[in-house]
Amino acid sequence: MDFDVIVIGGGPSGLMAAIAAAEKNKRVLLVEKGPKLGRKLILSGGGRCNVTNRKPADEIIKNIPGNGRFMYSPFAEFNNEDIIAFFEKLGVALKEEDHGRMFPVTDSARSVADAMISRLDKLKVKIYMKTPVKRVNYADGEVAGVTLTDGQDITARSVIIAVGGKSVPRTGSTGDGYAWAKAAGHTITELFPTEVPITSSEPFIKSKVLQGISLRDVALSVLNPKGKAIITHQMDMIFTHFGVSGPAALRCSQFVIQGLKKFAVPELTMTIDFFPDIAKGELEQQVMQLVKDNPKKATKNALKSLMQERMLLFLLERAEIDPDADCISVAQKKWQSFLETLKKFAFQVNGTLDFEKAFVTGGGVSVKEIVPKEMQSKLTPGLFFCGEILDINGYTGGYNITCALVTGRLAGVNAAIR
Repeated sequence: MDFDVIVIGGGPSGLMAAIAAAEKNKRVLLVEKGPKLGRKLILSGGGRCNVTNRKPADEIIKNIPGNGRFMYSPFAEFNNEDIIAFFEKLGVALKEEDHGRMFPVTDSARSVADAMISRLDKLKVKIYMKTPVKRVNYADGEVAGVTLTDGQDITARSVIIAVGGKSVPRTGSTGDGYAWAKAAGHTITELFPTEVPITSSEPFIKSKVLQGISLRDVALSVLNPKGKAIITHQMDMIFTHFGVSGPAALRCSQFVIQGLKKFAVPELTMTIDFFPDIAKGELEQQVMQLVKDNPKKATKNALKSLMQERMLLFLLERAEIDPDADCISVAQKKWQSFLETLKKFAFQVNGTLDFEKAFVTGGGVSVKEIVPKEMQSKLTPGLFFCGEILDINGYTGGYNITCALVTGRLAGVNAAIR
């Protein structure tokens, strides 16, 4: 059986690639090993599907720490505004939320997936479900088609690998595509889970004394062994029974993994600035004014306006201040120690959770071997890559799906042109 284009993988980038190729009046086959299309799409954005981000291209690229610069060229062809227009044309009205995040007005990821699947139907794309691909076939240095696990050979002039990375394996992203890329001579850069909670074996983590405490708008930093910040993210976070999670921690996670490896150390220091928008001197004045105004009050009562009680008690004890002692009885040296902690609460971390819990895969098919305006392999004509299999990774907030949809669009259009 012959097709012009075969797309392997029915996630966001695969669906977009199949639509783009079919819109060029090509015979397109979409092969998905699972029972449903768009499984990762349906889970994304907490089931609401954050389809893209409306920030300017430069801002979007700043939020793609893994090879974001590669995306300049693709964005010149198809960008976030084009994604918005694409969905609105499919009848999916979008709304903008905080930090430029774009969601369907329905607040349902299902409406996004359904619109894309119904577009595939209209374009008469042939779809094979529950059909694993055994290998991608090459002949004379070019793509020749695919062999399915049942032994069936299907030929095509263009094959698009859109099978995702290794994160959220329950959606079918189990890393199948890396072997097919290697067979075509591609380099796979080291894979690691990212946008993933961070682990720590600190006694206070193990004893769960802070478990469940959420912190709003704090500055979380990863330090190098010399104590200099590698990265800082000012967002919300939460203490867990294994370490730290929440938006700030997820964004710091890849820097923890890379730092442990780069510096060959078992642990790195992270710090929290509980009041990132208040200068140290000003914070000191505010705290000492509370102490001065309440000399006879227990420290925990005098300072209760600072933060939630469990966190405050922990920080007072860490500075060796008795929470029940009168403010006036606490030595100045101990107050200094407490103030230091408010601006720089340090703790050790030793890694992250695994791919099972990660939102995104770091590493993948080296972008140096891909033509950015086409998503075609520089090594094997007719082979295209899109989505998370590529060594591109962004923060959560619509950045990864933007990359998936943009690279999917370019792969589909150029596979069809070929």
